[in-house]
Amino acid sequence: MALALAGGFGQSAAIAQDAAEPVVNEAATEDESEDEDVIVVSGFRASLESSVNEKRRSDLILESVTAEDIGKLPDDSIGESIARLPGVTSQRLNGRANVIAIRGLGPDFSQTLLNGREQTSTGDNRAVEFDQYPSEVVNQVVVYKSPSASLVGQGLVGTIDVRTIRPLEAGKQIFAIGAKGSYADLGALNAGSKEFGYRANATYVDQFADDTIGIALAAAYTDEPYQLQEFNAWGYGGGGTPGSPFVIGGSKSFVTSTQLKRFGVNGTFQAEVTPTLTLTVDGFYSNFDDDSTKRGIELPLGFGAFGTTFDPATATTTPTEFGDFASSGTFQNVQGVVRNDVFQRKADLYSGGLNLEYEGEDGWSAFFDFGYSRTDRNELSIESYSGTGFNWDDPNRVGDEFAAGDPTDTIGFNSGTTGTVFSPTLDYSDPSLIFLTDPLGWGGSLTVPQAGYYNNRILEDELKQYRLGVEKELDGFLSAVKFGLAYTDRAKSLTPDESLIRLAGGATELAIPSSALLEPTNLDYLGLGPIVSYDPRGLIADGTYVLEINTSNDIPAKAYRISEKLMTAYLQVDLDKEIGTGVLTGNFGVQAIATNQKSSGIAFADGQRVDVTLGDDFWDVLPSLNLSYRLASDWVFRLAASRQIQRPQLDDLRSAIGYSVITAIDDQSPTGLYPYISGGGGNPLLRPYRANAVDFNVEKYFANGAGVIALQLFYKDIVSYIDASQTVFDYAGLPIPVGQTPATTIGLLNSEINTGGGDFYGAEISATVPFDAFFSFLEGFGATGGVGYTKTKIKDANDNVDVIPGYSKWVANGTLYYERGGFNARGSARYRSQFLADFTGFGGTPTRRLARAETIIDAQIGYDFDSGALEGLSVYLQGQNLTNTPFVSQFDVPVPEAVIDNQEYGRRFLAGFTYRF
Repeated sequence: MALALAGGFGQSAAIAQDAAEPVVNEAATEDESEDEDVIVVSGFRASLESSVNEKRRSDLILESVTAEDIGKLPDDSIGESIARLPGVTSQRLNGRANVIAIRGLGPDFSQTLLNGREQTSTGDNRAVEFDQYPSEVVNQVVVYKSPSASLVGQGLVGTIDVRTIRPLEAGKQIFAIGAKGSYADLGALNAGSKEFGYRANATYVDQFADDTIGIALAAAYTDEPYQLQEFNAWGYGGGGTPGSPFVIGGSKSFVTSTQLKRFGVNGTFQAEVTPTLTLTVDGFYSNFDDDSTKRGIELPLGFGAFGTTFDPATATTTPTEFGDFASSGTFQNVQGVVRNDVFQRKADLYSGGLNLEYEGEDGWSAFFDFGYSRTDRNELSIESYSGTGFNWDDPNRVGDEFAAGDPTDTIGFNSGTTGTVFSPTLDYSDPSLIFLTDPLGWGGSLTVPQAGYYNNRILEDELKQYRLGVEKELDGFLSAVKFGLAYTDRAKSLTPDESLIRLAGGATELAIPSSALLEPTNLDYLGLGPIVSYDPRGLIADGTYVLEINTSNDIPAKAYRISEKLMTAYLQVDLDKEIGTGVLTGNFGVQAIATNQKSSGIAFADGQRVDVTLGDDFWDVLPSLNLSYRLASDWVFRLAASRQIQRPQLDDLRSAIGYSVITAIDDQSPTGLYPYISGGGGNPLLRPYRANAVDFNVEKYFANGAGVIALQLFYKDIVSYIDASQTVFDYAGLPIPVGQTPATTIGLLNSEINTGGGDFYGAEISATVPFDAFFSFLEGFGATGGVGYTKTKIKDANDNVDVIPGYSKWVANGTLYYERGGFNARGSARYRSQFLADFTGFGGTPTRRLARAETIIDAQIGYDFDSGALEGLSVYLQGQNLTNTPFVSQFDVPVPEAVIDNQEYGRRFLAGFTYRF
């Protein structure tokens, strides 16, 4: 089903959250109206009205999106839909919105729920990657910007609750099917890739036994290609002087073809067991296969490595405020590495639960809820190297100089704000020139080449939750009292499986088997022309490649198993009282969380592997207050205050610590005693991010509740932050290195640590405006969107202002729409200023880079048949990323030409239909 900026069904009281009561849009069910003169509001406009109603009636500060109609699909995943909400934006992966930032902060600072239950993730840490959820199986998403005591699993900047349909709340039979085709305008960039894809979905909802039993089933299948042309730089060398200008130090650029296959299915069973007791059982399953082929050339350039030379006299330089930048020139003696890589992510996500909700006639109500979530993920990365010769194959070679028999390249270059374009002299598509080998000696061996690298990261994430809540309605100013308990048990592990790729028979270089050769891959966008292409998985299967297990300590140091057990108790009091010409509603309460965290893995005592388990126990007490004052004049004033937390990244808690005894007297011992222990790695004793927060909202509603203009002001005092630094650490729980005796177990650890924080504050302005509220001739036209500004003064452990991951100072989005007489059209734009973005680094490990500001523009037109033989049919045409906006990151070198990544995804066009019976 489609998602639009909208409200919908309020969150089930059985999960004890504080959303609005269910909002029923009578205008959207025109078939139930007997008055033919009623002006029907349906589709996107009806969704916006429901959203405004939910925002107005809720006592929490929130935004929401909902299905505008069963089976309509404006977005490929709910990530795109959420990214259009005020104060919310996203980061793209392969052109898809997969992680969400709230109020300018990235996914490490928010929490995601499914039907009110915490979820495991297909990612490395806690952040849910939203492209794992097909939009077709989701009914509504609510983004809470302020918490209440009964909101279990809350985040620091927000809590995202993804909800599936409840059949008894739907109240009628629904059967809808849909399909659409997609086209990527970059074409099929790699051999075997596609430019066309498709999606199909079906939804069925029904009620039985006098509406006391209901079922809902939704399924969606996706088979779509995504294409990417990427420029990537190693870095930039030189000093910025006329004789040594800033110059590109190396390039690792690829064309990537990704085939996404995703199957998602959701089912819900509800039964009104008695008039006061309702049973709900639901389940969600997603199978996710993201298979990427990456082909390109890696070039050692301006760092002077591997014998490459650069003569500044050949350069054209551009003066900048910080020094000269070489915008063009020539490199000689370049030994390129032709790359044919694979990156495949497979994940199975299971989620479900059982809920019993009791609602008595005496004001008492209660619920029990059990939730289960599990993710099994394999992330396979295969690197394959080829080139003109083995770096170490000639005994006469000196250092990094190449033998005369190894052809090298003379390459011209032109660097600009979108990357670098090259002019080579070699033909990298010639299989008689390019061999399977180790062109740059990365294996470090004089005799045995490393022809590639095999890295399989196996992640398992399991979470179980038990919740119990009781509520008593009261008469008077205190309208209700709620008490609840929740127990959460989560375990997540990473097992790395890494091997060096060698050539069969111990060869130093092999010709690429003719049976393995594919159509050359075109790198004309980089000026490099075509390159030889093959699938390295086939070379492993036929024995050309031999896997040799990597026994380095670096591999088990990546592994971890994290266990978290949380016991949460909350007490909340709801308020409701008429004061003057308005009504004051809200709640106050407290949530207390007891945390037991443990990390198991391998530590390294002076290089010797030892099995360890470390952890900590602690409490967090989180008071909260939410007040809403609603005037008869349609003004609403809100005040929220709370203590908030966000747990550390899971991999930061790993117990893989390498340490040794320092015998030298270096004035570093934290106790002044020598010898002492010093090490680095994870930190199993990390505590959460913590903040004291205040929000103030002013909202004006108009057009009979269809429109709203809102101002949101917020401030967070970050009292505990997490930053990489050095801290005092007690090694008492770890074995002492053999043969060494420190004076004390109190030493130093280089790791992520808890530090003081700083200030985080900002403002958001949002609006939903139906234009006919002001001009009747503009009936059907309207706009919705918002602008958010945030400012941080967070300091790191060294008292320097820190760049927070995912932080954007400005985020903005807007949608202009027209909907009338069955015809509908809308155009959407979303903007975010520069931010520290997550990328996949060497060996599959996460890394962060500064991403430039970006604006994404999408559009859709369609027609809904409301009568005749085609009644129930909707057709539509969509365009995504219409301006072909690239995703660009850059180095700290303060010149715009210092590009790290320039990822161009191209435009996507989609056409489809939905049919509702």
